[in-house]
Amino acid sequence: MLEFGSAAFWIAVAQIIAIDILLGGDNAVVIALACRKLPEAQRKQGIFWGVVGAVVLRVILIFFALKLLALPGLKLVGGLLLLWIGIKLLQPEEAGHGEIQAADTLVAAIKTIIVADAVMSLDNVIAVAAASHGSMALVVFGILVSIPIVVWGSQLVLKLMDRYPIVITGGGALLGWIGGGMLIGDPWLPEAWRTAVPYAKQISAALGAVLVVVLGKWLAARTLRRPRAAPVDLLHKEE
Repeated sequence: MLEFGSAAFWIAVAQIIAIDILLGGDNAVVIALACRKLPEAQRKQGIFWGVVGAVVLRVILIFFALKLLALPGLKLVGGLLLLWIGIKLLQPEEAGHGEIQAADTLVAAIKTIIVADAVMSLDNVIAVAAASHGSMALVVFGILVSIPIVVWGSQLVLKLMDRYPIVITGGGALLGWIGGGMLIGDPWLPEAWRTAVPYAKQISAALGAVLVVVLGKWLAARTLRRPRAAPVDLLHKEE
């Protein structure tokens, strides 16, 4: 458990905020899509209550994730998932919001936001649970601080990510760092593994960060080099 106000506490808060910003941009897009057909007077209400419901549900999911991560073996799974999420973050973006339908009533918009956020937030839940060091107070504090940034500052954040790709790379490295440290901390692993090597957790975290950046960049470059299939011209296709 981290002591409130300590350097480790604020580092963990910064990590949670960074995770929410990096992995929460899509959620901000979902909010906008879900509320776009509402009358102007109801849009702010839809955004507010949708975000409140999504945050409450996310905190509940993180609570259960924290309990599960205490079981032997599950930190290994969570750490590997975080490494994969970090690698995926570095891949070329794909449009994936076409399935989010705009709601024409306030209740329907709130429901859409909550359900979509729950479905899309598995990566966020795992990463925040890992960064929180088992502290629910830290989880709630970090999420509450990051909400305004994700919801109202998402467009600015997305523009910064587009303009400065190093931001995305740094985010992937952060997830790799958390995932690598999570792997070595699993209770299933012998304690001797952590005590035999000085700074074992830091070394494991650094290796996770390097793995995510190197593998993620390599896969992204390979994807961009892959030739795309030429479109079929049906008008001039020979019969």
